[in-house]
Amino acid sequence: MISIDRFLSDEQDPKAVEKVIGKLNDLLTTGEEILYLAVQKKPAVNLLPDSIAISNKRIFYCEPGNLGLTMNFKDISWKSIKEVSFKEELFGSKFICVPQYGENIVTEFIPKIQARKLHQAANQQLEEYKELLHQQKLEENRATASAISMSAQPVVELPIEEPKVPEPIQIAEVVEEPEDETTLKLRKLKTLYDKHLITQEEYEAKKADILDSL
Repeated sequence: MISIDRFLSDEQDPKAVEKVIGKLNDLLTTGEEILYLAVQKKPAVNLLPDSIAISNKRIFYCEPGNLGLTMNFKDISWKSIKEVSFKEELFGSKFICVPQYGENIVTEFIPKIQARKLHQAANQQLEEYKELLHQQKLEENRATASAISMSAQPVVELPIEEPKVPEPIQIAEVVEEPEDETTLKLRKLKTLYDKHLITQEEYEAKKADILDSL
């Protein structure tokens, strides 16, 4: 069970925090953790404030419904978020989430200190997700380069024959006129493409490099 004490450090509404955290506890997936929770503070009546929770996997938007009897939850994962920002105004701040697709998600009347910490936590998680994607891309590129390098090694395929005494005529047949280096490279490159080990774009680019080196 999540403790609510650490989410009351910036004058969040204790009742709202208790209600939201109690519900969020059932929505978290394996390895997911709530990092920060901000609670809306409207300038007039603030009986049913909205809340925004930041986890290491997504942003939760928590809106009371049916006069506070129910709670509506929406979430957006870090991979679906382009950027986050906030704008300080006369009554609190606007917290703005810009998704990769669709309209911006704007929540008003977030207390200024909570908005700053909300933005800091969200931005940190977003940067960590982008760095993770970057590392995964590097690993994929290294794996692809390694596969191409291994496939490009010359492979000498000898015919399987019954053991017999070597004869001069057989030795002479093995020593064939070698292909020129450019033809060999182009043939190997075409083999990689035919076996779907490289894309058409990579094939065309490498083919152009080989021809340019002539």
